[in-house]
Amino acid sequence: MSPEPLSGPPAKVLLVGFGFGGSVFHAPFIDAEPRLELATVVTSDLRRRDEVVEHHPSATVAVNLDEALASDVDYSLAVVTTPNATHVPIAETLLARGIPLVVDKPVAPTAEQARQLGRLAEEHGAAVVPFQNRRYDADFRTVERLLEAGPLGTLARFESRYERWKPEVDASSPRGWKEDSDPAAANGIIYDLGAHLVDQAVVLFGHPERVYAEIATRRPGARVNDDVFIALSYPGGLEAHLWMNAAAALPGPRFRLLGSVCGFEKYGMDTQENALLAGALPRSPGFGDEPAGSWGVLGTPESSEPVPSLTGDYGLFYGGVAHWLYDGAEPPVQLGDSILGLEIIEAALRSAASGQVVGLDPAPAA
Repeated sequence: MSPEPLSGPPAKVLLVGFGFGGSVFHAPFIDAEPRLELATVVTSDLRRRDEVVEHHPSATVAVNLDEALASDVDYSLAVVTTPNATHVPIAETLLARGIPLVVDKPVAPTAEQARQLGRLAEEHGAAVVPFQNRRYDADFRTVERLLEAGPLGTLARFESRYERWKPEVDASSPRGWKEDSDPAAANGIIYDLGAHLVDQAVVLFGHPERVYAEIATRRPGARVNDDVFIALSYPGGLEAHLWMNAAAALPGPRFRLLGSVCGFEKYGMDTQENALLAGALPRSPGFGDEPAGSWGVLGTPESSEPVPSLTGDYGLFYGGVAHWLYDGAEPPVQLGDSILGLEIIEAALRSAASGQVVGLDPAPAA
């Protein structure tokens, strides 16, 4: 179910959480979308409250969710970007008030909890839109275009990696909650970077038949998984291999696609996150562009050519949210996609525990 289309002035947005995700991936893009207004930010951290005042002076700061909801602001949208374990209870509170939601990944610790949120949203005339900004990475948008255009021929193998070199655990990090090993906390690299990789595979290929995974914890002092491999097998023989690693001294290609005619290989990460951290704004000239030296290569050992990357644009997500709220369009990300993504992650956890390939229920995820 979608909410009744809005009309009139910009939709007032309640942003719950102003840590790394809220300050970098949400607030700047809410500000950049003309049909959205960042009305209130919830954070109890004094330093972060000062950051809200400095960077988003028109927004009110609330110390907790109760304070924000006690105000006389009529919120048309709430965005939940808090530690993973808190997504469901916060979403339940907001949905009970009929407020449509954007919820950061993972939407919930389990697929069943995500389904329950969907049912609660329908009951109260609201909706849940998962936040998946990595659908708008320059490299992923380029891969989508290549697969639509068909120069690879029949795709046999798809490889995708998010690999970083962070061999030591930073115990002083304010994101220390990410080291909570309780399964209910939905932590570990499989829920962090893995949620993006799995979602991208779902976008491209849909529902796999089988899942195999290897899951390990490599870094001294780490309490959650930080080295994961997931293999997805699809009808017709396509294999999608996904790697996520926090201790990769030599990261592999971000994408490698092998087709019956030629292949595509791309190194390096999308530029938007680093640009945002350096102070760039979504409307800055050149934002999301990749330099020619970072473009991928299409070809065979005999002949190859660079493929210019499409511009990365995380703003397309909140543009899609505004289109959904005001024009009755489909949301930019479907809850069913995230439910399927969680089913795949749960199958991967079972596979790694048993050492066996796990079949995935062919029933619809939603």
